[in-house]
Amino acid sequence: MMRCYLRIARLLGVLGLGVVLGAWVALLERLPGYDWTFLRQGLTRWWLARLRRALPFRIRVHGELPGETALWVSNHVSWVDIPLLGALAPMTFLSKAEVRQWPVAGWLAEKAGTLFIRRGSGDSANLGQQIAGALMMGRSTLIFPEGTTTDGSGLRTFHGRLLSGAIDAGVPLQPVALRYLRNGEPCNLAPFIGDDDLLSHLLRLFRNDRGTVEIHLLEPLPSFGRSRAQLAQQARAAIGQVIYGEVAQPLEMAA
Repeated sequence: MMRCYLRIARLLGVLGLGVVLGAWVALLERLPGYDWTFLRQGLTRWWLARLRRALPFRIRVHGELPGETALWVSNHVSWVDIPLLGALAPMTFLSKAEVRQWPVAGWLAEKAGTLFIRRGSGDSANLGQQIAGALMMGRSTLIFPEGTTTDGSGLRTFHGRLLSGAIDAGVPLQPVALRYLRNGEPCNLAPFIGDDDLLSHLLRLFRNDRGTVEIHLLEPLPSFGRSRAQLAQQARAAIGQVIYGEVAQPLEMAA
């Protein structure tokens, strides 16, 4: 139990730091005549790296980070996916609108420049344009084309409508496969699904031993000459091969 309390205390410290950084960014944004986007992305990445270290996971990364602006597409298991991936490179995030209402975390997500989408509202066309605009400005963006979280054992359909941003901007897709493991088996604690609430999920994670997360950075997919349906199918196939098939031995990152 003491370990759980210490982990919570560390997390609260990181959240407090995030509030300070978010408030500073909010003040800077009031100054006219300058775009603070890249500073905000850099600070967000730095802070997410601290948040990642406060979570009870060992991180193992396969593959290489893309050397150019890309639209990152990943399977979606938990809210934890965002700090794990966001700590790897500066990027813009796409999230469901409900996240904006989360205490503290929702405000931090907004200050980080997250694009929020309301399910079934017809936002996807407008968001596709926003994603394309961000990519054209050299801002890599992360989306979860399944549209919701799963238990990590399989993949839902990849919705291709938001992939049009990569086609319009002429940038590649960066497929990413996430695998949450515990004692070498799929982890049943990490998924954030169904009626889960954030506090209960955190307590569930902190009361147990550290798990392992494998992050597989797969071969980028060029968008030139491809339809969004083709890109969605290729990205899903590449990620599915990692989730269902054999994988190489990874290198473990320092926590």
